[in-house]
Amino acid sequence: MTQIRQYSELQQFSTIEARFEYLKLNGTVGKQSWGWDRYFNQRFYRSSEWKWVRNQVIIRDEGCDLGVPGFEIHDKILVHHMNPIWIEDLKTGNLDILDPKFLIVTSERTHKAIHYGDKNLLPQVHIPRQPGDTKLW
Repeated sequence: MTQIRQYSELQQFSTIEARFEYLKLNGTVGKQSWGWDRYFNQRFYRSSEWKWVRNQVIIRDEGCDLGVPGFEIHDKILVHHMNPIWIEDLKTGNLDILDPKFLIVTSERTHKAIHYGDKNLLPQVHIPRQPGDTKLW
């Protein structure tokens, strides 16, 4: 049985690395390709319901990658389904796919890291420059 990931559990992890470990899919994007049914998910992502909940999640997470303060996203913001969605979810109108407790803000790189299990794509902690830190000797 697969784990159902929730925002309330994700919040228990304070670092971006720990949140990544909770969310990563270990290289599995999904059990099947969307194939000819891709128009279902394209229609969903253009819907007013999705756009409204997407904005609510971005506000909740303050535009920070995986909702971690200090990792503000200054480029394209994605809202990631913590639990993969399937064609059946769209066909049956499963409301979980619009529930913020199953969604999180990510950057494009972090989103790829989650799907493909590549920790090297995660943003790094910014280390402020200090006088003399560029001296060669």
